Amino acid sequence: MNSKWLAIYTRPRWEKKVDLLLKEKGFESYCPLNKVRRKWSDRIKLIEEPLFKSYVFVKTDDASRTQIRMTNGVINFVYWDGRPAVIKEKEIATIKRFLDEHENVEVQSMNVVEVNQRVKVTHGPLMDQEGRVIDIRHKVVKVAIDSIGYVLVAYIDRTKLISALPKQS
Repeated sequence: MNSKWLAIYTRPRWEKKVDLLLKEKGFESYCPLNKVRRKWSDRIKLIEEPLFKSYVFVKTDDASRTQIRMTNGVINFVYWDGRPAVIKEKEIATIKRFLDEHENVEVQSMNVVEVNQRVKVTHGPLMDQEGRVIDIRHKVVKVAIDSIGYVLVAYIDRTKLISALPKQS
């Protein structure tokens, strides 16, 4: 059995319920819960809320994906490059260990684009071109494409950019 961890997108506020339903069906699922202190007028209480809004992880093989998708509250698998996103076993273990050791954990996106950063375009007519971020406005980034001896300025959706810095090993 070639099972792997996949990410599932759930209905809003259904993370714990989907996790329970999948476990009742016999699947190994994981809904990372963040311990958060909430203050009411008369008390402070430690509650557990999903770390990733609308996401649950499930360990499964390809044959069981339809059964998982048909579970109440599941919208679909999370896709990356046209395939269900696979999460490494060690990443799941890291999340579990981190949540065991810490409270009030905050999730931040790594896909942060900053002014003057070198970026590479991942989609569209300028795909694979590199440039420098000049300006950022909401979801659109102004990028100077300088590889042809001129500075062409393009407004590009920030989801279509990745950092062009070489990975350090």
